[in-house]
Amino acid sequence: MTISISTLFATSLGVSAGIFLLVWAISVLKKDASIVDILWGPACAVPGITAYWVAGTGHPQQLLLVTLVSIWAVRLSLYLAKRNLPHGEDYRYVRMRKRSKSDTAFIFKSLWYVFGMQLVISWIISLPVQLGIIGLEGDSISTLAYVGAALWLLGFGFETIGDHQLTQFKKNPSNMGKLMTTGLWAWTRHPNYFGDSMVWTGLTVIAFAAPYGIYTIVSPLLMALFLVKVSGKALTERHMVEKYPEYEAYKASTSGFIPMPPK
Repeated sequence: MTISISTLFATSLGVSAGIFLLVWAISVLKKDASIVDILWGPACAVPGITAYWVAGTGHPQQLLLVTLVSIWAVRLSLYLAKRNLPHGEDYRYVRMRKRSKSDTAFIFKSLWYVFGMQLVISWIISLPVQLGIIGLEGDSISTLAYVGAALWLLGFGFETIGDHQLTQFKKNPSNMGKLMTTGLWAWTRHPNYFGDSMVWTGLTVIAFAAPYGIYTIVSPLLMALFLVKVSGKALTERHMVEKYPEYEAYKASTSGFIPMPPK
């Protein structure tokens, strides 16, 4: 099916915006803005899935991209739902709510600064899947796709194992109040964030095999920027330093992002 990139983009952005508006309305009714965190994985996947829906031809690389991003999104969403829902609104949004002049002010602040910003960021991050399905010829999978899939598998494994190790650590009553510093967490303070970064690097490498794939390099760069400097590592570590007195020593002995042997 032949379709212009502008039409494809407009369709994928429109579908994503509709989903974000719906979840925002639910967050207002529940008085819990942190449900947006559960939406993050699907939000990064929906634009690409929509693009395949309107422009897909059944090419193996298209199916590979859509399958990999869907697996990542479902796992992340289920993990965050299980972890977050029993504990109410996340401290970040509680703090934002308290600093707002009124409940109404917070409602519209969350629409723009929380849901609106995540809509834009997730749509940009999804570009490897959106553009990676366009212009593919033949029916073979390129060498780049195999390399990208290997990077995706590395990232997905790192993220999944890291999350599982942390969950099991927290389940042990004897670890209450303790800091997780073993397993993958001894090699990097954020195996989950590193895994996310590798997942989207892998998807981008797969997209490089498509005519417009080179333009998707912005995706892993933006993901890494937010994971390291904005909402991921930087924000988490400010909170962790306040919560765990031993965190400074952990920072001194353990890599902040890229896995490295413990010092």
